[in-house]
Amino acid sequence: MENKKLFTSESVSEGHPDKVCDQISDAILDACLKVDPNSHVACETFAVGNYVLVGGEITCNGSIDVTHIVKDVLKNIGYDRPELGCDYHTVKVDNRIQHQSPDINQGVDRGNPEQQGAGDQGIMFGYATTETKGYMPLPISIAHKLVREASELRHAGKFPGSRPDMKSQVTIDYTDPNNVRIDTILMSVQHDEDVNLDEFKEFIHKNIMQKVAKSFKLNTDFKYLINPTGRFVIGGPAGDTGLTGRKIIVDTYGGSAHHGGGAFSGKDPSKVDRSAAYMARYVAKNLVAAGAADQLEVQLSYAIGVAEPISININTFGSEKYDVLHILEVAKKVFDFRPGMIIKNFSLLKPTFRYQDLVNYGHLGRPDISLPWEKLDKVEEIKSLL
Repeated sequence: MENKKLFTSESVSEGHPDKVCDQISDAILDACLKVDPNSHVACETFAVGNYVLVGGEITCNGSIDVTHIVKDVLKNIGYDRPELGCDYHTVKVDNRIQHQSPDINQGVDRGNPEQQGAGDQGIMFGYATTETKGYMPLPISIAHKLVREASELRHAGKFPGSRPDMKSQVTIDYTDPNNVRIDTILMSVQHDEDVNLDEFKEFIHKNIMQKVAKSFKLNTDFKYLINPTGRFVIGGPAGDTGLTGRKIIVDTYGGSAHHGGGAFSGKDPSKVDRSAAYMARYVAKNLVAAGAADQLEVQLSYAIGVAEPISININTFGSEKYDVLHILEVAKKVFDFRPGMIIKNFSLLKPTFRYQDLVNYGHLGRPDISLPWEKLDKVEEIKSLL
Protein backbone atom coordinates (compact mmCIF):
# COMPACT_ATOMS: atom_id res chain seq x y z
CA MET A 1 0.00 0.00 0.00
CA GLU A 2 1.31 3.42 -0.97
CA ASN A 3 2.16 5.60 2.02
CA LYS A 4 -0.20 8.55 2.15
CA LYS A 5 -1.32 10.97 4.82
CA LEU A 6 -5.02 10.11 4.97
CA PHE A 7 -7.87 11.15 7.27
CA THR A 8 -11.47 9.92 7.21
CA SER A 9 -14.79 11.23 8.55
CA GLU A 10 -18.34 9.92 8.24
CA SER A 11 -21.88 11.22 8.34
CA VAL A 12 -25.37 9.71 8.37
CA SER A 13 -28.77 10.82 7.11
CA GLU A 14 -31.99 11.62 8.93
CA GLY A 15 -33.21 8.06 8.36
CA HIS A 16 -30.33 6.39 10.20
CA PRO A 17 -31.79 4.68 13.30
CA ASP A 18 -29.62 6.64 15.76
CA LYS A 19 -30.55 9.90 14.06
CA VAL A 20 -34.23 8.97 14.19
CA CYS A 21 -33.83 8.77 17.97
CA ASP A 22 -31.88 12.03 18.17
CA GLN A 23 -34.65 13.80 16.25
CA ILE A 24 -37.38 12.44 18.52
CA SER A 25 -35.46 13.44 21.67
CA ASP A 26 -34.86 16.97 20.40
CA ALA A 27 -38.41 17.31 19.08
CA ILE A 28 -39.58 16.54 22.63
CA LEU A 29 -37.15 19.17 23.96
CA ASP A 30 -38.54 21.74 21.49
CA ALA A 31 -42.09 20.94 22.57
CA CYS A 32 -41.20 21.33 26.26
CA LEU A 33 -39.43 24.65 25.77
CA LYS A 34 -42.36 25.93 23.72
CA VAL A 35 -44.83 25.47 26.59
CA ASP A 36 -42.30 26.18 29.36
CA PRO A 37 -38.92 27.81 28.56
CA ASN A 38 -37.66 26.77 32.00
CA SER A 39 -38.20 23.07 31.33
CA HIS A 40 -35.56 20.65 32.50
CA VAL A 41 -35.19 17.92 29.90
CA ALA A 42 -33.05 14.80 29.71
CA CYS A 43 -34.77 12.65 27.11
CA GLU A 44 -33.58 9.35 25.63
CA THR A 45 -35.14 7.43 22.75
CA PHE A 46 -34.72 3.81 21.69
CA ALA A 47 -36.11 2.50 18.39
CA VAL A 48 -36.26 -0.99 16.93
CA GLY A 49 -38.53 -2.13 14.14
CA ASN A 50 -41.93 -0.53 14.57
CA TYR A 51 -41.41 0.18 18.29
CA VAL A 52 -40.17 3.39 19.93
CA LEU A 53 -39.36 3.72 23.65
CA VAL A 54 -39.05 7.24 25.06
CA GLY A 55 -37.66 7.70 28.56
CA GLY A 56 -35.70 10.07 30.74
CA GLU A 57 -36.33 12.82 33.26
CA ILE A 58 -38.41 15.87 32.36
CA THR A 59 -39.80 18.70 34.47
CA CYS A 60 -42.15 20.86 32.40
CA ASN A 61 -44.92 23.22 33.47
CA GLY A 62 -47.20 22.13 30.66
CA SER A 63 -48.23 19.05 28.72
CA ILE A 64 -46.82 17.55 25.53
CA ASP A 65 -48.09 14.69 23.37
CA VAL A 66 -45.16 12.31 23.12
CA THR A 67 -46.91 9.84 20.82
CA HIS A 68 -47.86 12.60 18.38
CA ILE A 69 -44.28 13.93 18.39
CA VAL A 70 -42.83 10.50 17.63
CA LYS A 71 -45.27 9.90 14.78
CA ASP A 72 -44.65 13.37 13.34
CA VAL A 73 -40.88 12.84 13.29
CA LEU A 74 -41.20 9.47 11.56
CA LYS A 75 -43.66 10.92 9.03
CA ASN A 76 -41.37 13.83 8.13
CA ILE A 77 -38.39 11.52 7.66
CA GLY A 78 -40.35 9.27 5.35
CA TYR A 79 -41.06 6.19 7.44
CA ASP A 80 -44.62 6.03 6.13
CA ARG A 81 -45.05 2.57 4.60
CA PRO A 82 -45.33 -0.90 6.13
CA GLU A 83 -42.63 -2.29 3.82
CA LEU A 84 -40.05 -0.02 5.48
CA GLY A 85 -40.50 -1.94 8.73
CA CYS A 86 -41.16 1.32 10.59
CA ASP A 87 -44.36 3.18 9.80
CA TYR A 88 -45.68 6.24 11.63
CA HIS A 89 -49.26 5.07 11.05
CA THR A 90 -48.85 1.93 13.17
CA VAL A 91 -45.72 2.47 15.30
CA LYS A 92 -46.04 1.47 18.98
CA VAL A 93 -44.86 4.27 21.28
CA ASP A 94 -43.89 3.44 24.86
CA ASN A 95 -43.65 6.56 27.06
CA ARG A 96 -41.54 6.04 30.20
CA ILE A 97 -40.69 9.67 31.00
CA GLN A 98 -40.44 10.61 34.69
CA HIS A 99 -39.71 13.78 36.67
CA GLN A 100 -36.16 15.05 37.14
CA SER A 101 -34.48 14.39 40.47
CA PRO A 102 -34.62 17.41 42.82
CA ASP A 103 -31.06 16.54 43.90
CA ILE A 104 -29.84 17.37 40.39
CA ASN A 105 -32.00 20.45 40.02
CA GLN A 106 -30.98 22.18 43.26
CA GLY A 107 -27.68 23.44 41.82
CA VAL A 108 -29.29 24.94 38.72
CA ASP A 109 -30.82 28.31 39.61
CA ARG A 110 -32.24 30.09 36.61
CA GLY A 111 -33.39 33.08 38.60
CA ASN A 112 -29.96 34.70 38.23
CA PRO A 113 -28.04 33.62 35.12
CA GLU A 114 -24.77 34.92 36.54
CA GLN A 115 -24.97 32.40 39.37
CA GLN A 116 -26.56 29.46 37.58
CA GLY A 117 -24.54 26.32 38.14
CA ALA A 118 -23.69 23.72 35.54
CA GLY A 119 -26.30 20.97 35.24
CA ASP A 120 -23.60 18.32 35.54
CA GLN A 121 -19.87 17.85 35.63
CA GLY A 122 -18.03 17.17 32.39
CA ILE A 123 -15.54 18.20 29.75
CA MET A 124 -16.40 19.80 26.41
CA PHE A 125 -14.38 20.66 23.33
CA GLY A 126 -14.75 23.24 20.56
CA TYR A 127 -12.67 23.45 17.39
CA ALA A 128 -12.12 25.65 14.36
CA THR A 129 -9.77 25.53 11.40
CA THR A 130 -9.00 27.67 8.36
CA GLU A 131 -9.33 24.56 6.19
CA THR A 132 -12.80 25.53 4.94
CA LYS A 133 -14.83 28.72 4.58
CA GLY A 134 -17.02 27.70 7.50
CA TYR A 135 -14.00 27.01 9.76
CA MET A 136 -14.87 23.30 9.88
CA PRO A 137 -12.67 20.31 8.99
CA LEU A 138 -12.87 19.35 5.31
CA PRO A 139 -13.63 15.60 5.67
CA ILE A 140 -16.73 16.02 7.85
CA SER A 141 -17.93 18.97 5.74
CA ILE A 142 -17.91 16.82 2.60
CA ALA A 143 -19.42 13.82 4.40
CA HIS A 144 -22.34 15.94 5.66
CA LYS A 145 -22.98 17.46 2.24
CA LEU A 146 -23.12 14.05 0.57
CA VAL A 147 -25.96 12.74 2.74
CA ARG A 148 -27.69 16.12 2.84
CA GLU A 149 -27.66 16.29 -0.98
CA ALA A 150 -28.94 12.71 -1.26
CA SER A 151 -31.71 13.30 1.29
CA GLU A 152 -32.85 16.52 -0.39
CA LEU A 153 -33.05 14.72 -3.74
CA ARG A 154 -35.07 11.93 -2.10
CA HIS A 155 -37.55 14.36 -0.55
CA ALA A 156 -37.88 16.17 -3.88
CA GLY A 157 -38.68 12.90 -5.66
CA LYS A 158 -35.53 13.19 -7.78
CA PHE A 159 -33.65 10.17 -6.41
CA PRO A 160 -35.54 7.15 -7.79
CA GLY A 161 -35.61 4.07 -5.59
CA SER A 162 -33.96 5.66 -2.55
CA ARG A 163 -35.10 5.16 1.04
CA PRO A 164 -34.37 7.24 4.19
CA ASP A 165 -31.35 5.42 5.71
CA MET A 166 -27.99 6.61 4.31
CA LYS A 167 -24.34 6.83 5.35
CA SER A 168 -21.31 8.53 3.85
CA GLN A 169 -17.58 8.29 4.50
CA VAL A 170 -14.89 10.53 3.06
CA THR A 171 -11.13 9.97 3.05
CA ILE A 172 -8.97 13.02 2.32
CA ASP A 173 -5.36 12.77 1.11
CA TYR A 174 -3.23 15.36 2.92
CA THR A 175 0.11 14.01 1.64
CA ASP A 176 0.75 17.22 -0.32
CA PRO A 177 -0.53 20.17 1.77
CA ASN A 178 -0.58 22.30 -1.36
CA ASN A 179 -2.69 19.78 -3.26
CA VAL A 180 -5.27 18.30 -0.89
CA ARG A 181 -7.35 15.65 -2.67
CA ILE A 182 -10.26 13.33 -2.12
CA ASP A 183 -8.86 9.80 -1.94
CA THR A 184 -12.06 7.76 -1.43
CA ILE A 185 -15.79 8.29 -1.01
CA LEU A 186 -18.04 5.58 0.38
CA MET A 187 -21.83 5.79 0.42
CA SER A 188 -24.38 3.26 1.60
CA VAL A 189 -27.90 4.22 0.54
CA GLN A 190 -31.04 2.26 1.37
CA HIS A 191 -33.12 1.40 -1.68
CA ASP A 192 -36.35 -0.20 -2.84
CA GLU A 193 -36.52 -3.94 -3.45
CA ASP A 194 -36.95 -3.66 -7.23
CA VAL A 195 -34.38 -0.94 -7.95
CA ASN A 196 -31.90 -1.38 -10.81
CA LEU A 197 -28.67 -1.44 -8.80
CA ASP A 198 -26.39 -0.44 -11.69
CA GLU A 199 -28.49 2.61 -12.49
CA PHE A 200 -28.85 3.40 -8.79
CA LYS A 201 -25.09 3.39 -8.23
CA GLU A 202 -24.43 5.39 -11.39
CA PHE A 203 -26.88 8.05 -10.18
CA ILE A 204 -25.12 8.29 -6.80
CA HIS A 205 -21.67 8.56 -8.36
CA LYS A 206 -22.61 11.14 -10.97
CA ASN A 207 -25.33 13.23 -9.31
CA ILE A 208 -24.18 13.16 -5.70
CA MET A 209 -20.51 12.22 -5.28
CA GLN A 210 -19.10 14.11 -8.25
CA LYS A 211 -21.43 17.05 -7.75
CA VAL A 212 -20.37 17.48 -4.13
CA ALA A 213 -16.66 17.09 -4.96
CA LYS A 214 -16.97 19.83 -7.58
CA SER A 215 -18.74 22.12 -5.10
CA PHE A 216 -15.60 21.97 -2.93
CA LYS A 217 -13.42 22.52 -6.02
CA LEU A 218 -11.77 19.14 -5.50
CA ASN A 219 -10.85 16.25 -7.78
CA THR A 220 -13.49 13.95 -9.25
CA ASP A 221 -11.14 11.04 -10.01
CA PHE A 222 -11.42 9.67 -6.47
CA LYS A 223 -11.94 6.01 -5.67
CA TYR A 224 -15.49 5.23 -4.67
CA LEU A 225 -17.62 2.50 -3.12
CA ILE A 226 -21.41 2.37 -3.20
CA ASN A 227 -23.39 -0.16 -1.13
CA PRO A 228 -20.39 -2.50 -0.93
CA THR A 229 -22.46 -5.36 0.55
CA GLY A 230 -24.48 -5.42 -2.67
CA ARG A 231 -27.99 -4.71 -1.32
CA PHE A 232 -29.39 -2.32 1.26
CA VAL A 233 -33.16 -2.82 1.27
CA ILE A 234 -33.74 -3.28 5.01
CA GLY A 235 -32.65 -0.18 6.93
CA GLY A 236 -33.60 2.35 9.57
CA PRO A 237 -34.96 0.98 12.87
CA ALA A 238 -36.01 -2.20 11.04
CA GLY A 239 -32.39 -2.94 10.13
CA ASP A 240 -30.66 -1.86 13.32
CA THR A 241 -31.61 -0.53 16.73
CA GLY A 242 -31.36 3.21 17.24
CA LEU A 243 -30.44 5.12 20.38
CA THR A 244 -30.11 8.79 21.25
CA GLY A 245 -26.55 10.08 21.45
CA ARG A 246 -24.64 7.42 19.52
CA LYS A 247 -23.41 9.72 16.76
CA ILE A 248 -21.46 12.28 18.79
CA ILE A 249 -18.51 12.41 16.36
CA VAL A 250 -20.89 12.94 13.42
CA ASP A 251 -22.52 15.74 15.45
CA THR A 252 -19.22 17.58 15.95
CA TYR A 253 -15.93 17.47 14.02
CA GLY A 254 -15.73 14.02 12.46
CA GLY A 255 -12.81 13.00 14.63
CA SER A 256 -10.61 15.96 13.68
CA ALA A 257 -10.83 17.26 17.26
CA HIS A 258 -11.25 15.76 20.71
CA HIS A 259 -14.67 15.01 22.18
CA GLY A 260 -15.69 15.12 25.82
CA GLY A 261 -18.07 12.19 25.42
CA GLY A 262 -21.37 13.89 26.18
CA ALA A 263 -24.13 13.80 23.58
CA PHE A 264 -26.27 16.83 22.69
CA SER A 265 -29.74 15.64 21.73
CA GLY A 266 -32.55 15.45 24.26
CA LYS A 267 -30.83 17.78 26.73
CA ASP A 268 -31.95 21.27 27.69
CA PRO A 269 -29.18 23.91 27.68
CA SER A 270 -28.58 23.75 31.44
CA LYS A 271 -26.70 20.58 30.53
CA VAL A 272 -23.21 21.84 29.69
CA ASP A 273 -22.64 18.79 27.50
CA ARG A 274 -24.65 20.78 25.01
CA SER A 275 -24.41 24.50 25.80
CA ALA A 276 -20.72 24.57 26.72
CA ALA A 277 -19.81 22.56 23.60
CA TYR A 278 -21.57 25.22 21.54
CA MET A 279 -19.71 27.88 23.53
CA ALA A 280 -16.34 26.21 22.96
CA ARG A 281 -17.01 26.19 19.20
CA TYR A 282 -17.94 29.91 19.35
CA VAL A 283 -14.68 30.76 21.12
CA ALA A 284 -12.53 28.64 18.82
CA LYS A 285 -14.12 30.00 15.65
CA ASN A 286 -13.76 33.65 16.65
CA LEU A 287 -10.15 33.15 17.73
CA VAL A 288 -9.20 31.49 14.44
CA ALA A 289 -11.08 34.10 12.41
CA ALA A 290 -9.16 36.78 14.33
CA GLY A 291 -5.87 35.23 13.25
CA ALA A 292 -4.81 33.72 16.57
CA ALA A 293 -4.03 30.36 14.92
CA ASP A 294 -4.82 28.32 11.82
CA GLN A 295 -6.47 25.63 13.91
CA LEU A 296 -7.50 25.86 17.52
CA GLU A 297 -9.24 23.67 20.08
CA VAL A 298 -10.85 24.87 23.32
CA GLN A 299 -11.45 22.55 26.26
CA LEU A 300 -13.85 23.50 29.05
CA SER A 301 -14.60 21.61 32.26
CA TYR A 302 -17.35 22.15 34.83
CA ALA A 303 -18.55 20.93 38.22
CA ILE A 304 -22.23 20.34 38.88
CA GLY A 305 -23.84 23.33 40.59
CA VAL A 306 -20.80 25.62 40.02
CA ALA A 307 -21.01 28.57 37.63
CA GLU A 308 -17.38 29.21 36.74
CA PRO A 309 -15.59 26.53 34.72
CA ILE A 310 -13.02 24.43 36.55
CA SER A 311 -10.57 24.80 33.68
CA ILE A 312 -10.13 26.41 30.26
CA ASN A 313 -7.47 25.07 27.92
CA ILE A 314 -6.39 26.06 24.41
CA ASN A 315 -4.51 23.84 21.96
CA THR A 316 -3.29 25.29 18.66
CA PHE A 317 -1.51 22.18 17.32
CA GLY A 318 1.58 24.28 16.62
CA SER A 319 -0.30 26.69 14.33
CA GLU A 320 -0.42 29.65 16.71
CA LYS A 321 0.45 33.18 15.54
CA TYR A 322 0.78 34.44 19.13
CA ASP A 323 1.89 32.91 22.41
CA VAL A 324 -0.71 30.33 23.45
CA LEU A 325 -0.94 31.64 27.02
CA HIS A 326 -1.60 35.11 25.61
CA ILE A 327 -4.39 33.69 23.40
CA LEU A 328 -5.89 32.03 26.48
CA GLU A 329 -5.69 35.30 28.43
CA VAL A 330 -7.51 37.11 25.61
CA ALA A 331 -10.21 34.43 25.48
CA LYS A 332 -10.87 34.78 29.22
CA LYS A 333 -11.24 38.55 28.82
CA VAL A 334 -13.59 38.42 25.84
CA PHE A 335 -15.89 35.48 26.63
CA ASP A 336 -18.18 34.63 29.58
CA PHE A 337 -18.08 30.88 30.16
CA ARG A 338 -20.71 30.66 32.92
CA PRO A 339 -23.59 28.35 31.89
CA GLY A 340 -26.33 30.85 32.73
CA MET A 341 -24.65 33.54 30.65
CA ILE A 342 -24.08 31.14 27.74
CA ILE A 343 -27.81 30.36 27.80
CA LYS A 344 -28.70 34.05 28.01
CA ASN A 345 -26.28 35.27 25.34
CA PHE A 346 -27.27 32.53 22.87
CA SER A 347 -31.02 32.73 23.80
CA LEU A 348 -31.03 28.96 24.21
CA LEU A 349 -34.32 28.80 26.14
CA LYS A 350 -36.22 30.72 23.44
CA PRO A 351 -34.09 29.95 20.39
CA THR A 352 -34.67 31.28 16.88
CA PHE A 353 -34.06 27.73 15.63
CA ARG A 354 -35.48 24.31 16.49
CA TYR A 355 -33.12 21.95 18.29
CA GLN A 356 -34.56 19.18 16.13
CA ASP A 357 -33.19 20.94 13.04
CA LEU A 358 -29.64 20.67 14.38
CA VAL A 359 -29.73 16.88 14.59
CA ASN A 360 -28.90 16.11 10.97
CA TYR A 361 -25.59 17.11 9.35
CA GLY A 362 -23.93 18.45 12.49
CA HIS A 363 -24.67 20.93 15.26
CA LEU A 364 -21.68 23.08 14.26
CA GLY A 365 -20.58 24.95 11.15
CA ARG A 366 -24.03 24.75 9.58
CA PRO A 367 -24.26 26.64 6.25
CA ASP A 368 -28.06 26.32 6.18
CA ILE A 369 -29.05 27.59 9.66
CA SER A 370 -28.14 30.85 11.39
CA LEU A 371 -26.83 29.82 14.81
CA PRO A 372 -25.62 32.16 17.58
CA TRP A 373 -22.46 30.13 18.27
CA GLU A 374 -21.44 30.47 14.62
CA LYS A 375 -21.40 34.29 14.68
CA LEU A 376 -18.06 36.04 14.19
CA ASP A 377 -18.98 39.02 16.36
CA LYS A 378 -15.93 38.96 18.65
CA VAL A 379 -13.23 39.06 15.97
CA GLU A 380 -12.42 42.78 16.14
CA GLU A 381 -12.31 42.79 19.96
CA ILE A 382 -9.96 39.78 19.90
CA LYS A 383 -7.72 41.45 17.31
CA SER A 384 -7.43 44.58 19.43
CA LEU A 385 -6.33 42.54 22.44
CA LEU A 386 -3.97 40.25 20.52
